[in-house]
Amino acid sequence: MRRNVLIPLISLAFLVAPMAAAQDGYWADWFKRVDKSKEEQPHWVTPLATTTPRLEEEYRYDQTWQANAKGVYTDNWDGGKGVELIPFEKVEIIFNLPPYIAHHNPAVRDGFGDEAFLIKYRLLSSNEEHGKYILTAFFGWSIPTGDHKNGALHAVITPTIAYGKGDRQFDLQGTFGVSMPTADTATLGRTYNWNNAFQYRVLKKIWPEVELNSTFFQRGPNDGKKQNFVTPGVLFGKFHLVGRAGLTLGAGFQTATTHFHTTNHNVILSVRFPF
Repeated sequence: MRRNVLIPLISLAFLVAPMAAAQDGYWADWFKRVDKSKEEQPHWVTPLATTTPRLEEEYRYDQTWQANAKGVYTDNWDGGKGVELIPFEKVEIIFNLPPYIAHHNPAVRDGFGDEAFLIKYRLLSSNEEHGKYILTAFFGWSIPTGDHKNGALHAVITPTIAYGKGDRQFDLQGTFGVSMPTADTATLGRTYNWNNAFQYRVLKKIWPEVELNSTFFQRGPNDGKKQNFVTPGVLFGKFHLVGRAGLTLGAGFQTATTHFHTTNHNVILSVRFPF
């Protein structure tokens, strides 16, 4: 195991250990805490590309197709999504499964990407009856577990601030964060990521949206460059399945609006099972 993997694993162990040592009441009251956490925040749907500031408990699978400058598509199975849990009030943990990346290029080997985690801490929130706003801090990190150069060379940490505000059927959800490799920063560089999703609710279950997904590069091979995507899309849900389980579906299409871009004409499909 690489040395830079140890810090994220130790951090996760300290977070999960109190859960394992908790009394039976902790597990018995799990969904009661989940419902309370959700009731204290706006009831919007999670955007396609922008990570929501809301706390959610669900399993999520994304499928993306990304075209390079030559029009060759790369298939990203799972899109780096996974299980989202609310173990404590105001806290969410996301365990992102490593995506499988198929390049459709004989010169590039297919393989799994990196394992990643995200912790959310909700700082402020108000539901529809008291203002419709939310402010959340994120701390994400990835572990360089990818094979055949389908992942990063080192662990990457990503502190982020996320925000949201609603007005009647309209809502804005956004994030601003910086991705920092734990080594070789001068070579690999940092990226500053700013995402904003504008949604409008129609007939209770339909959520058309437009997202602006921007990346600013500092140091590394793309130093000083920026790219922006406009992502129109639509989400449907939440639909009740059985018990606590629900279903939310979404699709979108990303188009680059800057001269520099690493991909273009990207398709996103998303399936979520909230519970």
